[in-house]
Amino acid sequence: MLLRFQWGVVATRVATPDESRRIDRDAIELYKIDGIVLMENAGAAVARVAVEIGAERSGWSAGRPSVCIFAGKGNNGGDGFVAARHLVGCGVDVSVYVTGSLDGISGDARTNLDILRNMGVDVVGLTCEEAWSAAADDLAVADVAIDAILGTGAKGAPCGEPARAISMMSKSPVPIVAVDVPSGVDAGSGAVAGACVTAHTTVTFGLPKTGLLMYPGAAHVGYLLVDRIGLPPALTDSPKIKTCIVCPDDVSAALPQRRPDAHKGDCGRVLVVAGSRGMVGAAALASMAALRAGAGLVYLAAPEGVAAQACAGLTEVIVRPLPETSSGSIAGIAVDRVLDEAAKCDAVVVGPGLTCSDDSRLIVEALIAEGQTPMVIDADALNLLSGRVDTLQRASAPVVLTPHPGEMSRLVEAGVEEINADRLEWARRVAHRSGAVVALKGARTVTATPDGIAYLNLTGNSGMATAGSGDVLAGVIGSLMAQGVPPQWAAVSGVYLHGLAGDYAAREVGLHGMVAGDILLRIPKAYHDIVEESAGLWDMMSVRSAQYKKKVVNPAARGLSARNEANVGRS
Repeated sequence: MLLRFQWGVVATRVATPDESRRIDRDAIELYKIDGIVLMENAGAAVARVAVEIGAERSGWSAGRPSVCIFAGKGNNGGDGFVAARHLVGCGVDVSVYVTGSLDGISGDARTNLDILRNMGVDVVGLTCEEAWSAAADDLAVADVAIDAILGTGAKGAPCGEPARAISMMSKSPVPIVAVDVPSGVDAGSGAVAGACVTAHTTVTFGLPKTGLLMYPGAAHVGYLLVDRIGLPPALTDSPKIKTCIVCPDDVSAALPQRRPDAHKGDCGRVLVVAGSRGMVGAAALASMAALRAGAGLVYLAAPEGVAAQACAGLTEVIVRPLPETSSGSIAGIAVDRVLDEAAKCDAVVVGPGLTCSDDSRLIVEALIAEGQTPMVIDADALNLLSGRVDTLQRASAPVVLTPHPGEMSRLVEAGVEEINADRLEWARRVAHRSGAVVALKGARTVTATPDGIAYLNLTGNSGMATAGSGDVLAGVIGSLMAQGVPPQWAAVSGVYLHGLAGDYAAREVGLHGMVAGDILLRIPKAYHDIVEESAGLWDMMSVRSAQYKKKVVNPAARGLSARNEANVGRS
């Protein structure tokens, strides 16, 4: 999926369907923008895109170009009627089919239906087999199809005529332009419960909808084009909207740069508490990731057996051997030594390869209750907190949690499917309950703060679904925290940086067979490009503005951007 923006406007906020309806309502009530004006602008935007796709596809077919439109009975269908009118004005041969009788259409949609029919366009209700046969014939010869069937308010599996029309469109090779949301995608959660359109391009209005960016719905969106349709910026940029896209310029502003006279002590000290017998790799990956992300000094506190193996390969990491249990994990008697080491560092990463034992639990609970150093809690350290996420409210220092859905399910005692069905809500809920920043890993990692702000990350790929990838992420976030990046921005930026390194790895070695070490090696390149060439990243990322290069961020400005300040609600 590629997200583009009209007129070079970068939309960093993402709206739920309720927020989108509130924006429309406020535009009408507060700004006196008539709803039919918004419908006009939306339909015109869809028509422009349909013309562009038809021209790009084949320069239009020989003779008069053709577009087949399937419309529902609500405002989504009204947008389709407006698009049909504009296409007719461009000399396009338009066929329009409504999923059911025309009698149930009212309001602004009815007004535009009547205008279209007054122009002599035959709008056919799909109420008999003859009409369905005609629709199939028109779709077969069309250059482009427009899906204006179901809008952002649709829930659950489509049924009846809409489901049949969606199925017909899904079987067609004709490129489809979806209006606001592909019919069948839940605009809030991204769930796909039944028949669903897979669009070539989705034209959404005002702001991207959350469900368009979350899987499985994101797989049906195609190119995502956001058109503001004349909505006031005060509404679309409102801090009341609590979900944001992670953008390259935001991350560039958050990442620290090294002074020319810096020494290793200036660049942050990270303590990694990790490893057990057979799990040396997790400790090694987290430690090296912290170095690769810029930390000046990294200490690995590990069981003696792991420490001995680590010393042979981790030449840049300072290894602190600790007493171990008979099973090869850190012994509980080492708790004071761990706390002493943590006090000397700027950030702690705890959990990769730690194993779940009573001794490990003592270490983790002591770091939470007594440690004064900001901490990333990952992997087995999360599992040791199963069902007790509320205890993190008593943490003595800032905490970032980095669970995958399985670890999250154990934390909150909920099913993995339940969590994946609404990743945004669960990330927010756990952040609120724990008082910690939560980075819920997976396709479209969600980072949430305790005050309800959530950030959707669009970097990364399926090749990163490999052992050790999460250990690398924990090390990156810990490194950024040690370098002075606030916890929420260390998490947001770390997730973005980690995903970008994974994208570079996919480009160079491919998705299949990618290993965590491939991601690790590309962190410095990704870091460099974010800091020095963030504008250029829009050309390869899932989010892009057509004119973004005209909005070059001043490379000297390295504090949090004004938009970041608004997003996190700080004065």
